[in-house]
Amino acid sequence: MLEDQLIIKLFYERSEKAIDELAKKYGKLCKAVSLKIIGNEQDAEECINDAYLAVWNTIPPQHPDHLSAYSVAITRNQSLKRYRSNTSKKRNNYYDALLDEMSEYLASDISVEDEILLKEMGEYINEFLGKCKQIDRVIFVKRYWFCMEIEEISRELKVSDNYVKVHLHRTRKKCKDYLRKEGLMS
Repeated sequence: MLEDQLIIKLFYERSEKAIDELAKKYGKLCKAVSLKIIGNEQDAEECINDAYLAVWNTIPPQHPDHLSAYSVAITRNQSLKRYRSNTSKKRNNYYDALLDEMSEYLASDISVEDEILLKEMGEYINEFLGKCKQIDRVIFVKRYWFCMEIEEISRELKVSDNYVKVHLHRTRKKCKDYLRKEGLMS
C-alpha cells in the first residue's frame, strides 16, 4: 500500500489511481464507520462512494495531514446526512439520543458564520481532548466520533457500562466548561 503523501500526490495529479489506493488503504475503516451509523450495507456503500467523490473534489486544494482522519471524517459526515435523510420521518432512538447528548455543541441551520464557529469549536474540542486523560479521550471519541454504543465501549475497554457513562458525563461537563471559558458558549 502507498503512503498517504503518495496517495495525496496522486489526487493532485488527478490520477484515478488515487481513489483506488485510498479505497485499498482506508476502505475497510470507512465502511465500518458508515455501517455503524447507517446499519445498511447498500446505503453505506453509497456513502463511501460519495465520500470518495468528496475527497476527489477537495484534494486539491486541501492537503490533509492525516488522510485516514480526513477520509473517515468525510465518510462520517456523508453517513450522518444519509442517516438523517433515512430517519427524517421516524425517530431512531439510538442516534437521536446520541445527537441529543451533544446537541448543545451542534447547530441545525448552518450559515457560513456558524460553519466558521463550528470549525473553531472543533479545534478547541481537539485542544480540550488533548488535555484530557487518555481513557476519557478514548471513551469520548469512541462514543461521539465512531458512534459506538456504551456497551460496546465498555466491552472493548473491559470496564463497566456505568464507568463509561460516568466518564462521558464528566468529560462532556468539562468540555462545556472549557468552551465557556474560551468564550465559545454562554
